[in-house]
Amino acid sequence: MKAVRLVKIGQPLQMQEVPRPPIGQQDVLVRVKAAGICHSDAHYRAGVSPVRSLPLTLGHEVAGVVEETGSQVDNVKPGDRVCLHYMVTCGDCYYCSTGNEQFCTSGAMIGKHRDGGYAEYVSVPSRNGFPLPDELSFEEGAVLMCSSATSFHALRKAEVKPEETVVIFGVGGLGMSAIQLARAFGALDVYAVDVDEKKLEVAEGFGAVPVDARAGDPVEELRRLTGGKGVDVALELVGLPLTMRQAVQSLAIFGRAVIAGITDRTFEIAPYPDLLMKEAQVIGASDHLAQELPLLLEMVRRQLLDLSPVITATIPLDAEAINEVLDRLERGEAGVRTAILR
Repeated sequence: MKAVRLVKIGQPLQMQEVPRPPIGQQDVLVRVKAAGICHSDAHYRAGVSPVRSLPLTLGHEVAGVVEETGSQVDNVKPGDRVCLHYMVTCGDCYYCSTGNEQFCTSGAMIGKHRDGGYAEYVSVPSRNGFPLPDELSFEEGAVLMCSSATSFHALRKAEVKPEETVVIFGVGGLGMSAIQLARAFGALDVYAVDVDEKKLEVAEGFGAVPVDARAGDPVEELRRLTGGKGVDVALELVGLPLTMRQAVQSLAIFGRAVIAGITDRTFEIAPYPDLLMKEAQVIGASDHLAQELPLLLEMVRRQLLDLSPVITATIPLDAEAINEVLDRLERGEAGVRTAILR
């Protein structure tokens, strides 16, 4: 089968011919119909976030059709439409048994630690396959498995309450979902901070108040918009020291800043004015949980979350086209989300 693979860190991905992945008794073989191209994939290619052994097929946002099932699989059957939870876990360790499987001691993320969806087929345990509602396209189902699920988990970590105010720093794939989900959680006002005019227009269409970071200090603008209070929840999805600091500085008393953006750099805050004097919190959010996905899928089915405007481009399974998207993501020039369609 064809697969687009990371062969060397810092180098373009390459198209390779590889064997179709085998399946175990509790596994499924999925014919990939769509795979989202996430900013994390650019981090993996650049070495900002380390992958496991190379060569490796990237792609952790995956949806497709079950092609084959192992002998002990009874939750899905060939022909079923599925979207894939990207964390393959043991199910038995302390973290799995306490519902925090993203920290599984032997966990492996598809497209980072094991071969992912930039390919014709991918193999995963059957419990990683979630039924894809007929109302959703394959590309929407793929994007849902990372950008929407990660935003959903981050907002749950923030414990967003009805009538609170929320700001989203970075309105790419994760941010567009975060805006809609924050409203579904009951947020009274949602603000969107970005430097991309087109993304801010889409965010405004979802009901967010746009804050153009090119026009001035977004922290000052957020304080003006909130009558000097600041926001109750700040969600940082960019992965830059600047926006992480701004997320913390924008908080109101008892505010919570949730950091989900990936970076290998540190950021500075002033503990007394930014944290102590507000009893504010800085919270890390890592990935998401399988147990969160059924509710998220139902929310999309009920049209509480619209992913159609989020997918701004589609491309074929082609190494050159994928590398071009990753290049644009590194430069901050890509659209909201690009999906590989087959």
